[in-house]
Amino acid sequence: MITLLLVAFSCQTGPKEEKAKTETFPIKRGTNISHWLSQSRRRGEERSKFFTRKDMQFIASCGYDHIRLPIDEVQMWDEEGNKEEEAFELLHNALGWAKEAGLAVIVDLHIIRSHYFLAEERPLWTDPAEQEKFIRLWKDLSGELKKYPVDMVAYELMNEAVTDDPDNWNRLITKTIAALRELEPERKIVVGSNHFQTVHTFKDLVVPENDPNIILSFHFYTPHPLTHHMAPWDGIAEYDGPVQYPGEIIKKEDLEGYSEELLNTISGHLGVYTKDTLESLIMLPVKYAREKGLQLYCGEWGCLPTVPREMRMLWYSDVRSIMEKHDIAWAHWDYKGGFGIYDRETGEPDEEFIEILLGEE
Repeated sequence: MITLLLVAFSCQTGPKEEKAKTETFPIKRGTNISHWLSQSRRRGEERSKFFTRKDMQFIASCGYDHIRLPIDEVQMWDEEGNKEEEAFELLHNALGWAKEAGLAVIVDLHIIRSHYFLAEERPLWTDPAEQEKFIRLWKDLSGELKKYPVDMVAYELMNEAVTDDPDNWNRLITKTIAALRELEPERKIVVGSNHFQTVHTFKDLVVPENDPNIILSFHFYTPHPLTHHMAPWDGIAEYDGPVQYPGEIIKKEDLEGYSEELLNTISGHLGVYTKDTLESLIMLPVKYAREKGLQLYCGEWGCLPTVPREMRMLWYSDVRSIMEKHDIAWAHWDYKGGFGIYDRETGEPDEEFIEILLGEE
């Protein structure tokens, strides 16, 4: 576990009261609290110590105005659908700490038993009972969270839906939002597009009409060979050669000697990438959100520290600049995971990185 020097280091890189200009949920810059109530085997004391009030205070001191808080079904409910009291206590603790610190929270139902974005089988799309169960989970969450102000807590229906037919997701969006609107007409609901919430799939997204309390969300990890360079869970992990940004992300000669499988997987991610290239891609959800008159949010973006630092910092600077140019609120991935703002070797906050994320442009 990373050693946190929260008292000794306090960011003063941007006022936390800074808000986006026109959004209905007044957020601008956030971070993901990963591997706490999601994608983690920590339980008991180890889990409770992983993220604390001091973390929340530190986040606020840096100039963030919100967090995105992923939660998993397996952590929050047992297999019979009973609430795990300890996990819900931690969730309420986090919301209380956020309120004290002046931070908003997006509660993200990240992984459910019937849908994990990287799994081969996703029963959510083939079993109507699983879809009804998904709606029940959100009714359960509403019962727990509806006491929190609508300008402080928002709900993200699900992280990175992945289905061969985007209408499977569109139909589930419609049913789930209808169920939640009976309980909470004014709650902000965050919805992403199919297939990992990529910018390319917004054209297939359908959200309920005449609902101004929907926030559209995309994720941005482009170019993938840069942001996920040598990520062990990724399909292109085999490639350990050089990458370049800006410019041609991987040169043809640098791919010589690698397997045919890698070449087939990575081929769709190759090409020349510059800040202008990234902006042209981000404009896809921007235009969609403008057409719908809805707030736009980038709930995840990040680059692993497996690439040269100067290149990594430039990518972060470019993406942040693009998003803030177009009034897109964002939460980078993540706070203290593999992409995080803590130096892996020293365990201390990476001040230069934090300045690039939160300092004045």
